Amino acid sequence: MKTQQPIRFQLFILASLLIMTACQQTRKETSSSNGTTKLPYDDPEFQGKIGRTYRDSEMDWPDLPSPKADAPNVIVILLDDVGFGMTSTFGGSIPTPNLDSLASEGLRYNRFHTTAVCGPTRAALLTGRNHHQSGNGFLAEWATGYPGYNTLIPRSTATIGKVMKYNGVNTAWFGKNHNTPDWETSAAGPFDRWPTSMGFDYFYGFNAGETHQYYPVIFENTVPVEPDKTPEEGYHFQTDMTDRAIEWMKLQKSMSPDKPVFMYYAPGAMHAPHHVTKEWRDKFKGKFDHGWDKEREITFARQKEMGIVPADAKLSPRNEDIPEWDSLSDEQKEFYTLLYENYAGYFAFTDHEVGRLLKAISELPDAENTLVMYIVGDNGASAEGGLDGTINEIKALNGISSTIEENLKKADEVGGPTTEPHFPIGWAFAGNTPFPWVKQVASHFGGSRNPMVVTWPKVIKDKGGIRSQFLHVIDVVPTILEATGLEFPEYVDGVKQKPVVGKSFYSTFTNGNAEEIRTTQYFEVLSNRAIYHEGWVAAHQHTKPWRQDIAPGYENEVWQLYNIDEDFSEAVDLANEYPEKLKELKVLFDKEAEKYGVYPLDDRGAGRLTVPKPSPLGDRTNFTFYEGAIRIPETASPNTKNKSWILEALLETDAQHKEGVINAIGGLGGGYSLYIQDGYPTFLYNFFEEVTKIKSSKKLPDGMASVKLDFVYDGGKPGSGGVFTLFINNEKVAEGRVDKTVAGRYGIETFGIGIDSGSPVTKDYSANEFLGRIAEVNIQLKPNK
Repeated sequence: MKTQQPIRFQLFILASLLIMTACQQTRKETSSSNGTTKLPYDDPEFQGKIGRTYRDSEMDWPDLPSPKADAPNVIVILLDDVGFGMTSTFGGSIPTPNLDSLASEGLRYNRFHTTAVCGPTRAALLTGRNHHQSGNGFLAEWATGYPGYNTLIPRSTATIGKVMKYNGVNTAWFGKNHNTPDWETSAAGPFDRWPTSMGFDYFYGFNAGETHQYYPVIFENTVPVEPDKTPEEGYHFQTDMTDRAIEWMKLQKSMSPDKPVFMYYAPGAMHAPHHVTKEWRDKFKGKFDHGWDKEREITFARQKEMGIVPADAKLSPRNEDIPEWDSLSDEQKEFYTLLYENYAGYFAFTDHEVGRLLKAISELPDAENTLVMYIVGDNGASAEGGLDGTINEIKALNGISSTIEENLKKADEVGGPTTEPHFPIGWAFAGNTPFPWVKQVASHFGGSRNPMVVTWPKVIKDKGGIRSQFLHVIDVVPTILEATGLEFPEYVDGVKQKPVVGKSFYSTFTNGNAEEIRTTQYFEVLSNRAIYHEGWVAAHQHTKPWRQDIAPGYENEVWQLYNIDEDFSEAVDLANEYPEKLKELKVLFDKEAEKYGVYPLDDRGAGRLTVPKPSPLGDRTNFTFYEGAIRIPETASPNTKNKSWILEALLETDAQHKEGVINAIGGLGGGYSLYIQDGYPTFLYNFFEEVTKIKSSKKLPDGMASVKLDFVYDGGKPGSGGVFTLFINNEKVAEGRVDKTVAGRYGIETFGIGIDSGSPVTKDYSANEFLGRIAEVNIQLKPNK
């Protein structure tokens, strides 16, 4: 079942390049800037002559679109979950030498903003429209049936990938895609909103908010593929995707060295799970023993010294929800520090991998004419690790905590394949220095202010310069268009387009004192909202990322007011001093919210997860699966949680082929697996590493046979226990009880028939892939009594 990725990848690229080369001599420079109002272009009219035979005819090859002769390569790099004050490039304590080097050759932007959460930022980045206009007011897992929140990027907000592709530029996307709705990410599609339908010729990555870095859920274009080696053999997804990106880029330049390329490189880093080897983690042992309070002070002083923040800036007030470091026990300090050392190691490793890509870019034949836009985070540092942090992120997201003592027992494994680590919220606030708040909290710059570095050797000569114009992620698309000589058309694929609302900051490349790019910008995520206008910010912090169970409501809301022309870090609230200014800005927020589809506001966190969403399953309760049904996302597989259910598999085996997985979902962090071991049907339930194993008393007979698993749920509150019973040919062969079941989600792993792909539910298999034949697997969901 495993796919030989390199062969498929090279065949795909080689075929594309051969076609491209065949057409190269017939192409002419055509672009959106020539006055066209639509993409793709109409087929060119034949200008030759058609006679009765070729002897009295004249050929005319069609002129196909090609980029402008002097158009640059464009490389967009986007990291995940990074605070403004984390990297050494922007005054942080985590060394990022490759980012430092890039910044020394280009420009650092210290007033660049994201939406404060990943999927919405990525939608805005790709479309040049605000995230609500692009249907991404929040994340796909929390989608609701309103235009601003359904996470279905409308065809009226086409991506920069479409514009580049239709103008003859080869395009590729590597890494994270969190812009395909959760329920459309199975191998059965639909594929309308996958990268390959959003203007990207090639995609290699994962379709989710995160993935296991040692056992990733990878798709090549629209086909699921598996890593070519194990974690023990040195596999890590970030190395894999970087290898692919470099290989793709080199192949393009091998065939057409003068033709520009467009690459979107978006690793899952620095999103949890923070996976890195012990070697990288140990580089930071003892580096953060001073704790998160001191870390804020150290970072802030360094930022001032480097000129990242103004000399007269004030450090924003300490958040009262964060315990003081000196108040913690020795065990807490040990565990919390370990988690941040691990994160720092992961970041250093990420910088190393991005550095390999940057080195390959510097070796291109047209490296001088390559525009690199490196956005260091799609939002601020994440507080989703909660007050204590975790080494099993999915367990924590299901609302189940572990004790510090339990976690420290696995200290040596932190960062490895058996853990899914995330640091506690105190480090998130420190990482966002000098600003208040964190990821998701769009009201404040701790959620939305991210570093950006831009290089373009041919154009940018102010090496090491700092730019302080107020920018937003929607401004990236129009900047790329200006740099490449393109314009956004009125129609794409026959659909009238919403205007691009971003504004080009191309002027800042050559002029540090360029006029402000934008004077107004709204922010909103989970009812945390703000409005920036002409140097002022009105802000209302509404929800806390670590308390998704609380929806505060909309009564008695408190707003803050900041003059960020004089108060860089939102440290001084002027709401009481200037009430009329605050009132004026709140009215402006309402106007912008109406204009860009922000309403209705919805502050439900966990509550939105349970909102019914479109599903390929519909309201079915009976399912039949066949061999080859693999890498099906949890949301597109039968939901066996919080109910009784029956699974029956029809198997054909002989004495030599009686091993392997029948059906599995989840991974080492949690899930279930029905498999054959040494000829005996076996069921294993993994409740966040609390394992229950039920083994048949009899071997599976040769030939066709039925293996049935019947679960009777206790009922009552979600996550209750129940009894599993195993049958062979309807004869009871084993029974076992579990006291608890997973109520929410098994996590980032998938459902499969005949193999336990990715992170295995258990290491107990003699063979993972089923050695016999699976005729079919039937699953029946029973209604709760």
